This record gives sequence, structure tokens and C-alpha cells, in this order.
Amino acid sequence: MKHLLSIQQLNRADIDYILGRAAVLKRERGRHPNQPLAGQTWALLFAKSSTRTRVSFEVGIRELGGRVIFLSANDIQLGRGEPIKDTARVLGRMVHGMVMRTYAQSDVEEFARYAGIPTINALTDEEHPCQILADIFTIQEKRGPIEDKVVTFVGDGACNVATSWVWAAGKLGFELRIAAPRADQPTQEQLRRAGGNVICTEDLHAAATDADVLYTDVWVSMGKEAEAAQRLQDLASYQINQALVKLAKPGALVMHCLPAYRGKEIAEDTFEAHAQTIFDQAENRLHVQKAILEWVVA
Repeated sequence: MKHLLSIQQLNRADIDYILGRAAVLKRERGRHPNQPLAGQTWALLFAKSSTRTRVSFEVGIRELGGRVIFLSANDIQLGRGEPIKDTARVLGRMVHGMVMRTYAQSDVEEFARYAGIPTINALTDEEHPCQILADIFTIQEKRGPIEDKVVTFVGDGACNVATSWVWAAGKLGFELRIAAPRADQPTQEQLRRAGGNVICTEDLHAAATDADVLYTDVWVSMGKEAEAAQRLQDLASYQINQALVKLAKPGALVMHCLPAYRGKEIAEDTFEAHAQTIFDQAENRLHVQKAILEWVVA
């Protein structure tokens, strides 16, 4: 049985399969010859709010022939203190697969261990593997193989999205630069475990120079609202704007995993100038997650 809990668990063949199938599924949307989830019911168990993740998984499951039920953690007994492992053992007897969006990485790992059904990490505080696989797909769709590219992540370099980028760099061999205050950079232990060509720096301009991709995320992630004032102060100079884009390679992609807060992590005019790429990136969540669903049930 397969799960997608972290990019760390994937090998290069797994990643190539998912990205390759995503391209096929995108071309064939609306006329898929195979329905790998036919006769199955999948649950989406979300403890965090969502737009792109929820809609893309619900639509994707249905387009692959399955049925879907949405469960808010606050609306089931989990919200009243039932242990994850008990919820997992109940749902594992009733549904065929789980897409889980929650706070602790240990929760999605524990669910997978006890449920006995394919489980997909749709975001935790530590990782966001579906997002980064969709981002890599978008880069390759627009610019070709990622191996020879430089991806510069700007902002909170210790967030879940940046962590998944670190794992991806170790798997795929591209250069990842993280421009962030020292306190918001990955730990040396994370970098050691991931391997790969990852450069962490406080020098935003150096990190952006000749980059193929400039990438950012919100400065205040869900669950970090109490730290908002300090984060806004610490990260104020780490913005993607037109001046920064000029340092990157001509035609560099500007990417944002959304939602975006214009005037903070990205300037309004820069966001709108690169909106086509950013919303292609959002759309590709659907196609890549359909490929992930195929992969876990194959």
C-alpha cells in the first residue's frame, strides 16, 4: 500500500511517474479512458481551511470515477478529543482512501499507520508535498527539465512549503536558494538529511541573481497568527518586486502558491505581471493530484 506523506519518501522514479501522468491527465481531461477510483469513496479530512487543495482534490477524485465526502475536524469526534488512531481505524473500514490537511505531520503519519488505506498529505505545518510536485510540474511545463535550473525561495525559509522544496532539491538535483532571515532558514540537520544543492542566505539580491524561478509564500502561515507582527517586521525586506525580478534571468518565472497578500511577500504590480504563471500553477494542482491519486492506488 502506498501513501504520499512527504517528498522525502519518494524516489526519482516515483516523481517522474507522477509528473509524467499529470501531463497525460491534463491533456485528457474530460475524456479519461481509465477510472481508477471507480466504485471508491474517498474522504477529505481537513483541520485547516482551504480553497485550492479542497476543490482540486474533490474535482480530481470525481474525475477519476470516485465519490468524495468532506469532513471538517471540528465536525467529527476528532474535534472532541478522539485519538487520531481511533478515527483512523473507524474510517479505514468505511472509505477507500484519505486526503488529510492538518497541523502536525505526526497526525497524518499516525493516520496512515492505523487506517490501512492510502493516505495523502494535503498540508501539515511541516510539509506540503502536493504543492511542490505541482510547482515542479509547472516549471517543467514552461521551461523544461528542472535539473539545470536555479529556484530561489524568498521569505519564510522554514515554512512547510520551503521544507518540501528542500526535499525536492535533494531528489531532483536542481539548485535551491533560500533567501530568509537566519532565524527563518532550514536547520542544518534538515539540510544534511535532504542532501542536494541548497544555499541559505540572508542576501536577497545574491539569491535572486540569475535565478530561473523566484518563488514566495505567505509570511504568516495558518497557525502562526500570534507571531504575525514579529514576522511582518522580520520579513519586510524579503519581497518579490520588479527590482528583484530584474536581477533574475530574463524570462524568469515568478511563482506563488497562494493565497497572496499583495504588498507583503509580493508587490501588487509584480503579482499581476506574472498572474498567468501563478494561476497556471494553481490549476496544475488538479492535474498533479489526480496523478498522485492514480499512483497511490496503482
